[in-house]
Amino acid sequence: MKNISLIGASGFVGTRLIDISKKEFCISILDKNPSEKHSEIVTIGDVRDQKFLNENLKNQDTVVLLAAEHRDDVSPVSLYFDVNVQGTKNVLEAMDKNRMKNIIFTSSVAVYGLNKTNPNEEHPADPFNHYGKSKWQAEEALREWFQKDPENRSLTIVRPTVIFGENNRGNVYNLLKQIASGKFLMVGKGNNKKSMAYVGNIAAFIKYQLENIKPGYQVFNYIDKPDFSMNELASQVETSLNKHIPSTHVPYWLGMLGGIGFDVLSFITRKKFSVSSVRVKKFCATTQFDASKAHSNGFKAPYTLGEGLDNTLQYEFVNNKE
Repeated sequence: MKNISLIGASGFVGTRLIDISKKEFCISILDKNPSEKHSEIVTIGDVRDQKFLNENLKNQDTVVLLAAEHRDDVSPVSLYFDVNVQGTKNVLEAMDKNRMKNIIFTSSVAVYGLNKTNPNEEHPADPFNHYGKSKWQAEEALREWFQKDPENRSLTIVRPTVIFGENNRGNVYNLLKQIASGKFLMVGKGNNKKSMAYVGNIAAFIKYQLENIKPGYQVFNYIDKPDFSMNELASQVETSLNKHIPSTHVPYWLGMLGGIGFDVLSFITRKKFSVSSVRVKKFCATTQFDASKAHSNGFKAPYTLGEGLDNTLQYEFVNNKE
């Protein structure tokens, strides 16, 4: 049985991955946070701590690197680079010290930037925020590591779009909660499409990669298709919850003005708000990505996008599991 070290796996993606993989692999978690469900296999530590990584990657076969600073409002912004870039370099150094050859890295479609036309894995990088820039720099460090011994090393980079699912409290959950509450403001016309990924599918895809590790370099976008427009997403919420959900459309310029207002208020009060100009910009952007490569290499997603959304909505808002 292979020894797999999941770094940053106390969150909802790592938890789901462990749930479906623990019978096939000997799994350990390295994370700065405890795991609510798998506390018995967690060692607490930070990817910025080289000694911690060196000691805890002994006798491991493969690393799955999930750890990242990814929120829109991380402060100071240097944390993106300290964790996402230097943390990745630290992991690679610890792998070298322990003669490890295999790593699966979760990057992000944020490396492509906003409003691109369905980019595939060969599309030029053009990140627009610090998160995307730090993920691209981490990828570059990984490719440099791989090229030092390409015949023996295995590097798989997975670039998921925004991930949602049960027990997640990220941007998609907040959006679904707003729509479900009936107090939803649709900024813009709502025709912009959003690529999304259900946690059950992204976990299954990473597991599939673990089962098929071999020397070489590969990169995959991961998105569950077909993409929904914002209007279609609101319609799916209506269907799953079996109720009419009114929404008010406001012009993009007015939404951005409100976002900037919250930016100023946040700066003055030193408080973080759920609304910001960056979030309004991301909400109104078209974020579609080509994921044909991920879905044509033998992997079959266990859930459709609609099923994933329905599972999430039923769990969070019908069965009162908040």
